[in-house]
Amino acid sequence: MKLSRRTLLQGTGLALAQGRAIASSKSVETSVLNIGYEDTGSGFPIILLHGFPDDVHAWDDVAPPLVRAGYRVLVPYLRGYGPTRFRDAAAPRMAEQAAIGQDLVDFADALKLQRFAVAGYDWGGRAAGIAAALNPERVRAAVLIGGYTIQDTTAPPRPAAPQTERALWYQWYFNTERGRAGLQANRRALCRLLWETWSPTWHFSDETFNRTAASFDNPDFVDVVIHSYRHRIGNAPGEPRFLEMERRLAQRPKIQVPAITLYGADDGLGRPAAESPAERAVFTALRARRIVPGAGHFMPREKPDAVSSALLELLAANR
Repeated sequence: MKLSRRTLLQGTGLALAQGRAIASSKSVETSVLNIGYEDTGSGFPIILLHGFPDDVHAWDDVAPPLVRAGYRVLVPYLRGYGPTRFRDAAAPRMAEQAAIGQDLVDFADALKLQRFAVAGYDWGGRAAGIAAALNPERVRAAVLIGGYTIQDTTAPPRPAAPQTERALWYQWYFNTERGRAGLQANRRALCRLLWETWSPTWHFSDETFNRTAASFDNPDFVDVVIHSYRHRIGNAPGEPRFLEMERRLAQRPKIQVPAITLYGADDGLGRPAAESPAERAVFTALRARRIVPGAGHFMPREKPDAVSSALLELLAANR
């Protein structure tokens, strides 16, 4: 149904009356990608990064409190999602952790952001951690959902506990050609299953899922997902330009910027473990470690206030 100008203006007025800023859909070019993103508010920039399988709508309820507090909120679609596209049609569709981390820095560079705050989960949390670890002069504060998730892709992975291996079934599936074909044929049904099992206490609507599932129709989605899950266990080569970065990441570089880590108490991929000295050792400026009750893997959707309040807390203390 086509909306009239009057209806659109009424909707805009209602949003403003309720204290919600209107997000503007934009795009920006980096050396590799044309990145689609949502841009809301003004002031010091905060970049919010979604994970797999999700998109910018994960942050719909996180952004408004940040905008009301006087910040600019930027939410990019990761490579392989939504309107984001590779500029070179012949470029291999790779998505190793170093590439996703570099995409974040390239995005900030393209928008001429010298410093920014960042929050992310899943793929986005790893990218945020990489940026904070390797570019601490650029990152003012970081909220990392899931904690320190930087990987060592240079050594053969060690088997995890059986219950953990079972939860990661989709990764082993994607490391087979049957898994590639299954993702290609059933991308929406498969991604919905992951939503349901990773956040078992979250009851989302068809409308909520379908709004984001359109991003999985990106022509690069399958190749990007398959490469990500194969590269991390040594079953696919990475980009030569990231070889040195992957070596640095394998050394578990410390995150020296002010940070808060958040964990979903009901995360279907694995309940958060007790705090350990090894976890603390990689954060030199950790302000808090919080386990959020009632949250699964998709915390920005399930408990948005926990995320926005953590960002505001960090930014208020580190001006």
